[in-house]
Amino acid sequence: MHTGVSLYLSNGYEHNARLVEKARRAGVRRAFTSLHIPEERIPDYQREAAHLVRLCREAGIELVADVSPRTLGLLGCSSIDDVAQLGLTYLRLDFGFGAPRVAELSRRFHVVFNASTISDADIAAWRAAGVDLARVAACHNYYPKRWSGLSLRRVASVNDRLKALGVEVMGFVPGDAGLRGPLHEGLPTVEGHRGDTGIGLVRDMLELFDARCDVVLVGDSDVSDIVWRRMGELNQGYVTLHAMLDEAFSYLYGRPQHDRPDSSEFLIRSPESRGWDMPVSAAGSRARTFSCEAGAVVVGNEAYGRYAGEVGIARQPLELDGRDTLAGWVCAEDRPLLPFVTCGRGFVLERPWGPASGWRD
Repeated sequence: MHTGVSLYLSNGYEHNARLVEKARRAGVRRAFTSLHIPEERIPDYQREAAHLVRLCREAGIELVADVSPRTLGLLGCSSIDDVAQLGLTYLRLDFGFGAPRVAELSRRFHVVFNASTISDADIAAWRAAGVDLARVAACHNYYPKRWSGLSLRRVASVNDRLKALGVEVMGFVPGDAGLRGPLHEGLPTVEGHRGDTGIGLVRDMLELFDARCDVVLVGDSDVSDIVWRRMGELNQGYVTLHAMLDEAFSYLYGRPQHDRPDSSEFLIRSPESRGWDMPVSAAGSRARTFSCEAGAVVVGNEAYGRYAGEVGIARQPLELDGRDTLAGWVCAEDRPLLPFVTCGRGFVLERPWGPASGWRD
């Protein structure tokens, strides 16, 4: 899982420098910018673009620049060689580039296409022109206009086709701080993500990862602190689940765990937890049953034999027996993330942030 940000020249150097520093601290390694936005009026376009490229390079962030044939004029460049000298290595070709030109550019740059509009005929033409698909990626559009975004199912279908060709895929979620104009209604790829904030945005990112996006970028100019924190965790390969645990099970806090690759629809199962020291507990009886709701954290006791110590998190209401000990609950605000902890994905149980995080509501 890799998250990214969007940077716009019209936001100014100071704003972009602050955003790049936040991104660096969160482990972001990819950023997007557009170098042909009609509304942008930048006095010294070439200088500001060079500053942006340098900011990203110094932070270890690869910048994907959306370009069109008019970009050369905006940058004051006479040829693509001049663009390369700015330090750009990824070009997203929006429109106006034929297959021979694409082949030429792919020898100098990593070429990024519009994932939402690529056709089989386009791919055949690029191959015929000698484009090396190993140097090709695809990036979905973001959609400023309400009701113009794609469905998640459409994105997943497009991504399946592109991934079969070995193409890296990127997509966008909106921001929840500093929505970008002129409409200020968010910049998502998926229409259903428009207007989401906080944990909702984290869920959106996970939806796109599960739809086979390799990189999920924030389309708007910033996100809230909670989302920055979660982006940093996703970049490290895990989902944080805040939980209220009985003190006897506090040893579970802060330890990286993973769901099994053969994921259950009923429980998140942590195979590595079986080897951890656990509190001594009486062996329970299978005759003693209890019900739990989604988010319950349970630990197998001695009665479970080789499964003793295994941590499970209920994805849905379940009927369990005395071989499981109820250790606590995932806090309500993080329960929407449970469906995305699947198939080997990492998770970490952490203490709640504050009093707003309740046991069950």
